[in-house]
Amino acid sequence: MPTALRVALVVGSVLFVINHGSALLKGQMNRERWISGGLTYIVPYLLTLVNHDHSHVKTLLLVQWPAN
Repeated sequence: MPTALRVALVVGSVLFVINHGSALLKGQMNRERWISGGLTYIVPYLLTLVNHDHSHVKTLLLVQWPAN
């Protein structure tokens, strides 16, 4: 399983429970809460992808132009 997906599942689940757990248990999840819950998983996924790409580019630049 890719790292970004694992991070999204773990971090997203923790944030989902914190932000929407009581509403879910009380049956008070409406359309807006489900959309917000979905974003709770998407944001950590995207941040992990961006961080990975940034690290990859930095590594490539260091290999191509090493510091003197």
